[in-house]
Amino acid sequence: MFLFAHCLRATCGLALFTSSTLFAADISFVVRDQLGNPLSDAVIEQVAIKNNESTPLPVAVMDQVNKQFSPTVLIVQQGQLVDFPNSDDIRHHVYSFSPAKVFDIKLYAGQPEKPEKFDTSGVVVLGCNIHDSMVGYIYVAKNHRATKTNQQGMATLKDVIYPLSLTIWHPNQVSDITFKQSLIVNQSPKKFYEVIVETVEPAPRNTFGEMFKVNNG
Repeated sequence: MFLFAHCLRATCGLALFTSSTLFAADISFVVRDQLGNPLSDAVIEQVAIKNNESTPLPVAVMDQVNKQFSPTVLIVQQGQLVDFPNSDDIRHHVYSFSPAKVFDIKLYAGQPEKPEKFDTSGVVVLGCNIHDSMVGYIYVAKNHRATKTNQQGMATLKDVIYPLSLTIWHPNQVSDITFKQSLIVNQSPKKFYEVIVETVEPAPRNTFGEMFKVNNG
């Protein structure tokens, strides 16, 4: 569930203000949970714009450090390659069953043979077949206008054109993991918005080794 700062409840979508005149500006957000705590790793994506297909996309990196995916949330664009280096001194087995990308990189150390290509937009949940506590997310955006919030829950979209159509997503949202809330912002002098995302603490996950005091690494 998502709320804007002026307490308008959003279910299927939310339209703010009334003017439809085109106007370019920077727009900033702070995203908080229902208790008022800032939420990092919330993804804000501008939709319904044409992507620049002529711009080559660099290979993105989802590392594995201290038995954790790093970063926890990685934003890429449709068609972008992602490398999965293993910076730990133990082996990992990275996989996903998500509809946006099903893949399996079997037990390996160091560098995998090749990067994975992410052609379908959506949320890809990552796991490790050896360490169940490892969970990461790749957000495959439809275009380059996507950003995520920092530790203070802040994010800015630059040079946007009103009316602005957005989606907002967070890995700990109460809604289904693939759900993206739609928001529409029409032209306004206001350049800063607060969004409330209802979240739930993820259930603790233990590896087989941790449960039985065995080192699976």
